[in-house]
Formats: sequence, C-alpha cells, structure tokens
Amino acid sequence: MPKIGGRNLYLIGLTGGIASGKSTVSNYLKELGAKIIDGDIIARAVVVPEQPAWKAIVETFGNEILLADLSLNRLKLGEIVFNNKKAKELLENIISPYIAAEINRQLNSFKKVKNIIVVLDLPLLYENNWDKITDENWVVFVEQDIQIKRLCDRNNFTIEQALSRINNQLPLFKKAGKANVVIDNNFDIENTKQQVLANWQEVKKRIKTNERE
Repeated sequence: MPKIGGRNLYLIGLTGGIASGKSTVSNYLKELGAKIIDGDIIARAVVVPEQPAWKAIVETFGNEILLADLSLNRLKLGEIVFNNKKAKELLENIISPYIAAEINRQLNSFKKVKNIIVVLDLPLLYENNWDKITDENWVVFVEQDIQIKRLCDRNNFTIEQALSRINNQLPLFKKAGKANVVIDNNFDIENTKQQVLANWQEVKKRIKTNERE
C-alpha cells in the first residue's frame, strides 16, 4: 500500500467514458466502504463564480459562456470545446492545475485515517496520468451505441452532439485495455453491482494478504 501523508492507503483509479455508468459504480463502492475522491465534483467546484479558474475561463472565452447567475453555461462552453481541439486544450490547461491541487489536498487529508481504500474517480484518469499513482485501475465499459442512447436520452443531445463528446475522450476500448479491472455495464444494474462486489472483495483479500506478509 502506498504511503500518503505517512499513512497506508490502497488507491483505486476509477474511470470510464461519458455516460458509461462510472458514477453508479462509484456510488456503490462508497456503499461498500470506499472513500471517494470525485473528479466531477471537484471540476464543478473549481469553476464556481469568482474562483480563479472561473475568472481565467471567462477571460479566455468571453462573457457569452455565462448564464444570468454568472455560472458557466456548460452546454455553450461544451459546444465550443468539443468542436475545437485548441479550445479544449486551453480549457484543460486552465482547470487542470486547480483540480490537481484539490485531488492532492484530499489525498493528504487521509493521512489521519489508517488502512483505507480510496477511489480516485476521474473521467481523465489515463489522459492526465493519474493512473501512475494508483495501485490498480478500474474501467467501466459500455458499447458505444449504449453511450449514445444514454446521452441523447439524458441530455437531449443529437447523435452528432453525443459523438462529439464521446470522441473527445480516449476510446473506452483503449481504457479497458489498460485496466486491471473492467466492469461491463452493458447489462442491468444488479449485474454491474455483482461485478463490483466481486472485485471489491478481491481487493480486500489482497490487502489482508499483504498485511500478513
């Protein structure tokens, strides 16, 4: 187990594609006892109005990406960055340092807790090289047609809008190829939970074995 802040913890990287069901898996892992560092929550928190990242985004993309309450118009900003590679890189370069700082702060906060399992729940786990600090990595996998349907149903996207977002991430089959554990989320939620539980129990067994050694 790696030592962060002087305490032992076991770190699982969790990722997937957009609309793959990663949040469902993360929530179930929390129920099983894992501590969750949620990249989506962090990413939203660092861009609330008047935060440094928010100011930099507005300076870069203009006031037209703001709603009436000064929060980011995510749909409009998404249309810009998911159709323009340079704009996407600009946005990522703005927010990534703030996200990284908060992830590290949360990791270090666990120094007061002994022998815990922490899940680093990040959409860009591989893209931003967070997989290099984990003990193992899990990928939530679904077929692309299911991703498209979920995005269109959930966000009222056209197929073209859904594909633009899917194609702006590392393909799921490539993420799955890098993973220690692949959770197949093509079926019902009970099937997914069974897979998560089985792999969680394996992690617990490995930790106990390592402790005895």
